[in-house]
Amino acid sequence: MENNQPIIVKRVKKVAGGHHGGAWKIAFADFATAMMAFFLVMWLMTSATPEQKKAISGYFQDPIGFTESASPYAIDLGGTPTPAPERTLNPDISETPESQPDETGISTDQIETLADKMEQERLELLLQELQNKVEENPELQRFKDQILFEITQDGLRIQIMDAENRPMFALGSANLQPYFEDILLAMADTIRAVPNKISISGHTDAKPFAGRGDFGNWELSSNRANAARRTLVAGGYPDEQVARVVGYASSALFDREDPFNPVNRRIDIVVLTKKAQRAIEGEQGVEEGTAPAPGEAPADEASEPLAPEQLQQRLNIFEEGALQFDQLNNQ
Repeated sequence: MENNQPIIVKRVKKVAGGHHGGAWKIAFADFATAMMAFFLVMWLMTSATPEQKKAISGYFQDPIGFTESASPYAIDLGGTPTPAPERTLNPDISETPESQPDETGISTDQIETLADKMEQERLELLLQELQNKVEENPELQRFKDQILFEITQDGLRIQIMDAENRPMFALGSANLQPYFEDILLAMADTIRAVPNKISISGHTDAKPFAGRGDFGNWELSSNRANAARRTLVAGGYPDEQVARVVGYASSALFDREDPFNPVNRRIDIVVLTKKAQRAIEGEQGVEEGTAPAPGEAPADEASEPLAPEQLQQRLNIFEEGALQFDQLNNQ
């Protein structure tokens, strides 16, 4: 009985790579090679100079116009195809890279002109921001008829003037009125954001100073300008950013027709351009000798005023987004 057991034979059919075999590996290898070549060409195109691209283009357009090797040495691989003008039919190839004019150079005058343009734009943005703050703040609006902004050749000039029955200083002294002190503190918070230095000048009207003989409008205007400087510094403006403090007495009247007009009593704060700053510091050998005329034409204004949000973004000078005038009184 044991010898009658059936014999079972198992046959295993070997199939290489399934139903599609290994052809996909060859196709994938071809695809990978093509992609590598493609990205290699793209990298070479981005790293090649304009002269090299022109030489390569000329080689494929007119191969006989180039020598067979860029270098006489077999192991020197750092060269490029050398044009052969005497053999080429393409006139563009005859122009070698050495004959191309150098357009990358920039003169000192162009750099200075560009810097002046950028500085002018910064001052115009600062002027717009100051004007916006005057219009937006109800307390400051009460005194806007005493504040004048304009851009001159020396920079952004801020003029704060006396009004009838509303003086900035006590009569015959350099003691600031509270409202004027608050205006200066607000100005300090704004103008300190730009790197330009400032000039502060004091002016009086033509009325002679009634007092001791050795103290007159020259001393009074100088003391008032220095009092304005101390207030700006107390408001956080860096003292080293003050380039000049000067008094002009009544030598530069705002209203020349009426020398006794209260508007002639004023404080001028000029956010200086670099040229004006160098002139004051004597780097050009000639110091400014006269104050800017009150009636001189301002520089070209910005063509289109920017929105307050755009101004704050471009100037990047406000941390809280608004100036604070909490201490302004009703004077």
